[in-house]
Amino acid sequence: MIPPAPQPSGLLLFDKPKGITSHDAVTLMREKLHFARIGHCGTLDPMATGLLIMLVGKATSAQAAMQGSSKTYSGTIMFGTETDTWDAEGKTTETGAVPHLTPELAARTVAAFNGKITQQVPHYSAVRMNGHHMYKLARNKVTVPAVRREVQVRWLSWAVKPDSLDFEIECSGGTYLRSIAHEFGRALGSRAHLSALRRLSIGAWSVADAFTAEELKGLTREAALAKLRPVPQV
Repeated sequence: MIPPAPQPSGLLLFDKPKGITSHDAVTLMREKLHFARIGHCGTLDPMATGLLIMLVGKATSAQAAMQGSSKTYSGTIMFGTETDTWDAEGKTTETGAVPHLTPELAARTVAAFNGKITQQVPHYSAVRMNGHHMYKLARNKVTVPAVRREVQVRWLSWAVKPDSLDFEIECSGGTYLRSIAHEFGRALGSRAHLSALRRLSIGAWSVADAFTAEELKGLTREAALAKLRPVPQV
C-alpha cells in the first residue's frame, strides 16, 4: 500500500496590500493553494499594509506561539482630527488645533511613549469583552469600560512634519499603534489619529522577503508551494 503524500506545511511571507482584511488575504492564499488549513499571525487592519505571515497545514499549530513575536512598523500620526476607530478608516469625532511640534517637543513626547507603557485598547478592536468582540459592542453603541494593557515600545526614528509625525517603532505583540497615535495627540493637547501604517517585520521575518498580491496572481500552485518556509522553533 502506497502511503499518502505528505500534506504541505510551513509559512509564507505575504505583503498585504491596502484595502483588504487579513481574512481576505487568507482567502487569496486558499484559492491559490487549494488548501483549507491556512491561518495568519498578527492581524493587519484594512488600511495597513505589510508583512503578514501565513501558516499552512500543520504549521497553523504554531500560531499562538508566534503571535507574541516583536514587530516593527512605520507609519504616520496625523494631528488635528480624532476618529472613533483612532485611524483613518473611522469617522471624525473631535477636532483640535494642530500643535506646533518642534523637534524638542516631539522628543519629549516620544519619551513618554517609549519603553514599557500602559495603553488603552481601542474600542474598535477584536479584544473580547464578556464574550463579545469590542468592535461589535462599539458598533452597537454599547458602553464598555476602558481596557488597558502593558506593552513594550521602542521608537527607532521619527520625523516632524507641519501637521503630522512619521515614525518607525519596534513593539511587543499586542501593541496598538492606533492607541499610540490617539494618546500622542491628547498628550499634546490636540487630537490625532493613525493615518498610515506598514508592518516591516515580525521577529526575524522581513517584508523585504515577502511576495505581493500581484506576484501571487502570477504564481502557479506549485510555485507558491515552493515558497513555503519551515516554521522555526518558538
